[in-house]
Amino acid sequence: MRIDLVATADGLVLESNGESRRGPRLGAVDDVFSADEPAELAAAWFAEGARCDSPGDATIEAPIGSQEVWAAGVTYLRSRVARVTESQQAGGDAFYDLVYDAERPELFFKATPHRVVGHGGTVRIRSDSSWNVPEPELTLAVNRAGRVFGHTIGNDMSSRSIEGANPLYLPQAKVYAHCAALGPRLVIDVLPAPATTIRLAVERHGATVFAGATELARIKRDLLELADWLYRENEFPAGAYLMTGTGIVPGDDFTLAAGDQIRIEIDGIGALVNVVG
Repeated sequence: MRIDLVATADGLVLESNGESRRGPRLGAVDDVFSADEPAELAAAWFAEGARCDSPGDATIEAPIGSQEVWAAGVTYLRSRVARVTESQQAGGDAFYDLVYDAERPELFFKATPHRVVGHGGTVRIRSDSSWNVPEPELTLAVNRAGRVFGHTIGNDMSSRSIEGANPLYLPQAKVYAHCAALGPRLVIDVLPAPATTIRLAVERHGATVFAGATELARIKRDLLELADWLYRENEFPAGAYLMTGTGIVPGDDFTLAAGDQIRIEIDGIGALVNVVG
């Protein structure tokens, strides 16, 4: 039974088979990630909840409680090519070639909850970066025991000029205020099929300035294996979100600007829309 968890300022809304029901307080997101069987807990909430209207876009918040957000890098060939290109001048291109083929994936810390915005929220670009892009990513929901139980859409905002200058600058390129977005819903269900399409569009002054698409099948890494690596010799008492990498990277001549609208769609989940502040 698929259940979608939608976070709002008034609490959680649970949706299944076209029906919406009120769930517990917003803080109960942590209860889902802490449960041994998150799907069973969500199903119980849905059975007990009163029917309600589906939340409007303006009321939706990021489906996050106390979870850390992590990310995997260089999991698609397109990402490998982009990283090699941006880091050649600094001599860091070999690192990305090596990690693409290595058994151990690249995993890095992305955000704490206060750095994450939801659907309709404002993401930021760094003032000290001249080259900034969104990175649309299927994002795994992993409970405290390391079990992947759901997924959502993630936007891993990236300062490519900083990362390209030196691979050691990765934390600064990735972790800053409003550097990530999640939503619009947490899907508690099996993982999407390989044929699932991921789309990115950026609009500026009403015109599309970039659009691209890829399929989940193009990812090199096994999704469950990525989660296993994240939890290796590590603990997440409140569970974690894991962004799984991007297969859509705008060209070298594109950079985000304030006011741009970023729209990320993943089949079966919906669309995550944010504005650049």
